[in-house]
Amino acid sequence: MTMPAISYSQACRDPNLFGEWFAGDSWATWRVIDKAMFGEPLDDAELAIFTELTGRDAAPTQQAREVWIIAGRRSGKDIKTASVAAYLATIAAGPLGFLRRLKPGERGVVQVLAVDRDQAKVCMGYLLAFFELPLLKQMVKSSSADSVELTNGLAVEITTNDQRRVRGRTVVAVIFDEVAHWRGDDAANPDEAVYQAVKPAMATMLPGAMLIGISSPHARSGLLYRKYRDSYGKDGNTLVIKAPTWVMNPTVPRDSEIIGEAFDADPAWASAEYGAEFRTDIEAFLSREVIEACVDQGVRERLPDRNKRYIGFVDPSGGSSDSMTLAVAHIEGKTVVLDCIREITPPFSPQAAVIEFVATLRDYQLSMVFGDNYGAQWVQEAFRKIGCAYELAGRAKSALYLDFLPIANSGAVALLDHKKMVNQFTALERRSQRGSRDSVDHPRGGHDDIANAVAGAVAIAARNTTSFAEFMSRKQQEIPPGCWLMPPLPDARERRGRIEIG
Repeated sequence: MTMPAISYSQACRDPNLFGEWFAGDSWATWRVIDKAMFGEPLDDAELAIFTELTGRDAAPTQQAREVWIIAGRRSGKDIKTASVAAYLATIAAGPLGFLRRLKPGERGVVQVLAVDRDQAKVCMGYLLAFFELPLLKQMVKSSSADSVELTNGLAVEITTNDQRRVRGRTVVAVIFDEVAHWRGDDAANPDEAVYQAVKPAMATMLPGAMLIGISSPHARSGLLYRKYRDSYGKDGNTLVIKAPTWVMNPTVPRDSEIIGEAFDADPAWASAEYGAEFRTDIEAFLSREVIEACVDQGVRERLPDRNKRYIGFVDPSGGSSDSMTLAVAHIEGKTVVLDCIREITPPFSPQAAVIEFVATLRDYQLSMVFGDNYGAQWVQEAFRKIGCAYELAGRAKSALYLDFLPIANSGAVALLDHKKMVNQFTALERRSQRGSRDSVDHPRGGHDDIANAVAGAVAIAARNTTSFAEFMSRKQQEIPPGCWLMPPLPDARERRGRIEIG
């Protein structure tokens, strides 16, 4: 792409453009990055900084196709994201830039895909402030909560990460904001899914189209880590930059009170959040390949069989934020077979959810179900009132996952074809803890309600020894006679929850 009359680094120092925001010595490291991203020449001092940030000896001579910036918190990532988006959609767009590639009537977009709505709002606030500048304000045609339409035929969109938002669009540039922390049940790896979806959307804008990922790091997995592993310190059109908070923003030094307290409280967390180091204490719990190898493709649910002995496991919820889930399984030979998955998504009435689940348990000839300690007293009472015993599993969630692991790795489980379940298992993280057993849980911002119920049902069914069978028989006998005289199910409008089947 032909270099525009004003480069991005110049725009960040021009008082009529972004200079007001990026004045001062604290932005010195960013100024080197500003130049390197677009292939501007670096002097000797800048080259030394560039080498420290990238592990590369030679400065790039042309604009990078992909830029991945791994930086600690409080590094100024959001405001730089908004400024790059504004620059690419206006000054860099044409007439020698993207505009000359757009066909008549075609609309090009610069997208900022954020980790969540709150992050998107922060970036949008900065973007709107930039478009109040007199030189840029005249280019604004209209604006909404998540986009700014420009008179040049381009638009800037700031939304949450979703591969559906990039399909059907002509993307001239895209920025993945806090990409290491993207989460979602629709894809096991939403960062990889969006990355694969956006590349075709940028195809007609090459060369010149630009993809930027900017984030603090997390575990040694996912798109950001893959790009770091494959391209850091290597020449080419993928530029990877890595620096801690105190290098990116000298106003927050390494010996500051906030960073010192963070390292004292949790060194592994602080090393990632401020030190820009990928965490070594967090690993993927299960690979997608292992889980998918256990799935009976095309089997969404198995009908009840009176000749089989089933186990049910519930992951309860209060009805406001997390789903309430149920899984039913049984043993066939040496294989645990998953028969049924139920999920009721919030908001819902917990009591109505219990009624729904007990009806399903009854179909499988079950008058008791296992579950964890969540709200133990009210959950046990809710199930007991309609004739179903609720037995505490006696194992923490992490322990159940760790029990499930060897069963899945050995292929001794036949799972249902349930995309959300597969994605939740794939997203689970295993954390090493000194002096105690590893913990397993969903990542920050994620969910594992279905995976939890399935792991519980499978792990408990796998312990179906003679003594366990006797225990189950005794528990069934403890249910009072006539307990299945259930009240009628409420009308769907009263239940309010949405139930999903496997």
